[in-house]
Amino acid sequence: MAKKKAIKQSDVIDFYMDYVLTHNHKPKSVYAFAKDNNFEEQKFYEFFGSFEALEQAIFQVFFDHTIANLDKSEDYQSFDARNKMLSFYYTFFEILTANRSYVIHALKSSNNKLETLKVLKHLKDSFTNYVAHLDIKTIDLKQEKLEKIQNKALKESAWIQLLVTLKFWMDDTSSSFEKTDIFIEKSLKTSFDLIDTTPLKSIIDFGKFLYKEKMQTK
Repeated sequence: MAKKKAIKQSDVIDFYMDYVLTHNHKPKSVYAFAKDNNFEEQKFYEFFGSFEALEQAIFQVFFDHTIANLDKSEDYQSFDARNKMLSFYYTFFEILTANRSYVIHALKSSNNKLETLKVLKHLKDSFTNYVAHLDIKTIDLKQEKLEKIQNKALKESAWIQLLVTLKFWMDDTSSSFEKTDIFIEKSLKTSFDLIDTTPLKSIIDFGKFLYKEKMQTK
């Protein structure tokens, strides 16, 4: 009997991605998957509780690699929120492109949208946490409950935008996915312009001025 391999979590992920791309479906069981790749079944469960958990972890790994690459850049550290987000998008989609066949399979293999979103659960948690720490300037509402609602809306809208961009990239047939790059640049510019607080603050200040003047003339 061949000696079983000593494997790492990354090995299991590589084995799994290779399997689904070769066979166009997930393995029938953890036992069969471990046997095919010559490692102990229990090693799988040291890393993942199920294939579904493994699939979620793969997109988490894509996110983690993105952040690791960004953290190596001194320029990135000095960027404002808009340019940090732009750098995140370009780096993240570069990593997705390197794994495009698997990403397409993982997100298109199910007709159930809820199942697709489930695969992205860990990615959503990490991405929205990333957005929350970008220090995106919003209106100071001076009321805790309203600010919580505003911050939650900001994170959810950022997540929806990432999903929309992901769908655009999946459907993009342009060379080097150059249309996706243009989409990223224009959509992020629009998003940040919409939440730019400077024009809104000016309107609020003007409204306060008019209200004050009106009150004084009474």
